Amino acid sequence: MTTATHRIVVDEPRPGVRRITLDRPEKRNAIDSAMRRALLDALDDHDADESVRVTVVRGAGPCFSSGYDLSSPLLADPPVRTAPGDGAWTRQASAGWFHLWDLAKPVIAQVHGYAYAGGTELAAACDLVYVADDARIGYPVVRVASPPDWQYHLPLLGLRHAMEAMLTGDTIDGVEAVRVGWANRSFAPERLEDEVLAVAERVAGIPSDLAQINKRMVHRQFEVLGGRAAIRAGQEFQALAAHQATAAAFRADPLGAMKRALGSTPPPAADGDA
Repeated sequence: MTTATHRIVVDEPRPGVRRITLDRPEKRNAIDSAMRRALLDALDDHDADESVRVTVVRGAGPCFSSGYDLSSPLLADPPVRTAPGDGAWTRQASAGWFHLWDLAKPVIAQVHGYAYAGGTELAAACDLVYVADDARIGYPVVRVASPPDWQYHLPLLGLRHAMEAMLTGDTIDGVEAVRVGWANRSFAPERLEDEVLAVAERVAGIPSDLAQINKRMVHRQFEVLGGRAAIRAGQEFQALAAHQATAAAFRADPLGAMKRALGSTPPPAADGDA
């Protein structure tokens, strides 16, 4: 089966395995509210469908995702509603990505090409992450605007790797992403899809009533260690960053600010993405 809705395509490449493809290749799969809503709705449908045991999320075209679509009104109609006021954007962004953790069924990210900013948030929210060796992963927005909206760096990467990512905004490849703990494994680009589907088939071999307990146990233990609270605490700093002069300049000219911050090596994203 293959179905296409606004911004995504859903197919079933293996029994028990559904696959969601972010489908804005002309915009490098920039994430707007319509895409987030379609993604979350599809995942909710999979959770309620007994024939589905695991979902793979990937991107169409040359990359996984270039990040949030800054040319769109991201807070005009968000798929998750949270309290208004200072920090409203980051609260609702975090709530959306936490929703992936709270699903009963596992979600696997398949990352090729590059994943930047909001694209890294989506991938990091998945339960398993597999990347191409030559994938490019980074959060360059820390150079011009703010910390991430979903504050995963320290809980997932540890103190030293998180500090380096936050203070440099540098991009890493897939091999390095595995070394620092952002991804599970990396594969040659031509092998990535087959390897991910092989893992997905193994996950699908476990009945969902058990898989959801296994998944929930790991996330609950991570929460006991303070992971979810640490991510939520970061929302306050993201809100504070919005009041800084550098962030104001970024809002006035997002694309120009990104290009100036990255010098001669801007991310290969479509206009308006970050």
